[in-house]
Amino acid sequence: MAWVYLVTLYSVIKGIREILKKKSLQISSLAEVLFFHTLIGLILVIPTCTTDVFNITISQFFVMLIKSSVIFLAWILSFTSIKHTPISFCGIIDMSRIVFSTLLAIIVLGEKMTVFNTIGFLLVILGVFLVNFKKASKTESIKPVFIVLMLLSCFLNAVSGLIDKIVMKDMTSAQVQFWYMLFLSIMYFVFLLVKQGKNINYKALAKNHYVWILSVIFVIADRALFIANSYPESKVTIMTLIKQSSVFIVVLLGKFVFKEKNIAYKMLCASIIILGVLISLF
Repeated sequence: MAWVYLVTLYSVIKGIREILKKKSLQISSLAEVLFFHTLIGLILVIPTCTTDVFNITISQFFVMLIKSSVIFLAWILSFTSIKHTPISFCGIIDMSRIVFSTLLAIIVLGEKMTVFNTIGFLLVILGVFLVNFKKASKTESIKPVFIVLMLLSCFLNAVSGLIDKIVMKDMTSAQVQFWYMLFLSIMYFVFLLVKQGKNINYKALAKNHYVWILSVIFVIADRALFIANSYPESKVTIMTLIKQSSVFIVVLLGKFVFKEKNIAYKMLCASIIILGVLISLF
């Protein structure tokens, strides 16, 4: 059950990370945050690497390139949504990736759904539906375009999670983390140059401590998740459900940090989803 504890650690960090994303975007631009957050993460990863990180096949190299491309787009979409919508709402919508991950695991990996898995899966769908069903208050007006962007990001993250499960059969966590962080850093550097050219506010970035903290906990969380994926007995469907328990942290911090509204209703929706998570573990 070690992989369960590792995924739980990832879940806690994930909840805190969502708050840090929104705080960092209040100081620096989207392109600046994405590039420097990824670059710092890569720098932190390098000391833990050995020469083994270069012992990969051509096919593994291209799979890492594909994974990085998927995450590159997913993060642009999710960070954009987080910047323009309440973080508590975003945190609950993010849980819809469970639906995508479960379907991909069944179709691609052939994982089987038990009765309890199915009940939990349906409760997750219900919780996500309810949070979208209730109209937002005037102070929390949410444009449909950002909901669509968030859902697309969830699908892409589900694809990335599926790739992790497949590649971790033959690659180490250090190899996966190094290569996809390297590719992401290059991609976001190009994105930053295209987006802003030379108009980069280095002074603001240096003082944007949220980016630095975000990078550190990102590396820790990802390493825990990669190691969890390396366990043969770990299941994508269960791992995805456990990861989404971070929603409680996101919703509560949304209230206390950003003074967001409708928290009681959002907690109810989150509770329905978490109930689905618990049931699915039986």
